Amino acid sequence: MTPPTPSPVTSLEVTDEDSVAPVKSSALKGNESRSPGRLAWSRFKRDRAGVISGYVVLFFFVVSIGAPLIAKLYGKNPYTTYGINTPGLLNEFGFPVKANGGISGDFWFGIEPQLGRDVLTFLLYGMRNSLLIATAATLLTTLLGVVIGITAGYLGGRTDYFVGRVIDILLAFPQTLFFIAFWPVVLAIFVSPEENTPIWLTVTSLITVMTAFGWASIARLLRGEVLALREREFVEAAKVTGASPARIIFKELLPNLWTPILIQSTLLLPAYVTAEAGLAFLGVGLTDPTPDWGVMLQFGAKYYQDDITFMLFPGLSMVIFVVAFNLLGDSVRDALDPKTKR
Repeated sequence: MTPPTPSPVTSLEVTDEDSVAPVKSSALKGNESRSPGRLAWSRFKRDRAGVISGYVVLFFFVVSIGAPLIAKLYGKNPYTTYGINTPGLLNEFGFPVKANGGISGDFWFGIEPQLGRDVLTFLLYGMRNSLLIATAATLLTTLLGVVIGITAGYLGGRTDYFVGRVIDILLAFPQTLFFIAFWPVVLAIFVSPEENTPIWLTVTSLITVMTAFGWASIARLLRGEVLALREREFVEAAKVTGASPARIIFKELLPNLWTPILIQSTLLLPAYVTAEAGLAFLGVGLTDPTPDWGVMLQFGAKYYQDDITFMLFPGLSMVIFVVAFNLLGDSVRDALDPKTKR
């Protein structure tokens, strides 16, 4: 008798399973080997709005940092009164002779009324100063909020109660009105009313006041996160093994808090940009002749009925930056959220 030959269907089924299994296994291993950071970066790259917003924000920062070089290549500076020094640029009423704010081949964004300063270089240096203040305030606010929020949430008890009440008080303050009221007090501590306030002191005071009243929101968020995390099994296991509080905070808690910290930071920076510009517009903070977004808006508001050009460039640039950074923050939040499907 001849032995029965295996059916071709059975051998085909075995072959298919053997060939498909390695593919599935390799795909599964590929997904498992990718870190959360790579997965977040992959999701972010698929978000077209986030990528475009990132390029726009990067452009603003590069242009702001390179403002002195751009002004040197352009051949103008923000402090020279070209309208006064050069006859024929301003009319008898102090307005540019040429249309659209005096835009020409020599002055790409035109010149200011009365003084005749170059709008382009003033805008570049204004962006530089505004972003410097907002970035420094964001970093310090985030650092202070992280330290206070994690400390309150981890220690609990009276420390948590005291910090919670301080946060409630700070969040209840109308910050803009308090900035206006508190600003002269801060300056009077260091400079007498008869003396001119140095620029460095103005910038330092702005950053200090913004940081002192801006950390409460991120501290409250992280306090709640830590209260939930400290009851998890991995934290209890670390305590059982004798890990110090510092090791538990840096090794166990902080790695699980980077997502809310980063998201809150991306929300703080555009808020500080608009807050600083608003204070300068109201005459609190940087003042003329120091370049600033708010100073330009304050100056342009005086002449917008005659020529909108002087308010158009600073207003439009600030709106573009704030919208782009908010979209970037939304994209970063979606990319860091593992439940997001894109």
